[in-house]
Amino acid sequence: MPKLTIDDQTFEVPEGKRLVLAIEDSGIPILHRCGGYAKCTTCRVEFSVGEPTRTTQAEDTRLLADPNLYGRVRLSCQILCTHDMAVHPVLTMHNADVTDPGKRPEDHITPEAVWMQKS
Repeated sequence: MPKLTIDDQTFEVPEGKRLVLAIEDSGIPILHRCGGYAKCTTCRVEFSVGEPTRTTQAEDTRLLADPNLYGRVRLSCQILCTHDMAVHPVLTMHNADVTDPGKRPEDHITPEAVWMQKS
């Protein structure tokens, strides 16, 4: 099972689980205001180890639309846990002025993943 380090805590997560769900199920209240559809960027994470070399077309399109985000963060709703990673969730219930994290994302990547190499 891949190991996921979130700030200073390490967890084993099921292979192929969406990163946003792995973070949330580990007790970290990460935001996902659009429900995991790569539309809002609230599920963004910063990688310190293990950044995936592929991306979904939806993630690439959304991050390219904001030059302040592209190349700095990734969308956890568009990443599968396939190897060891270390991340920092940027927006959580602890540091955002919202009353809930958003609708729980589905178990599979949405919209349907069109995979490409990260540019």
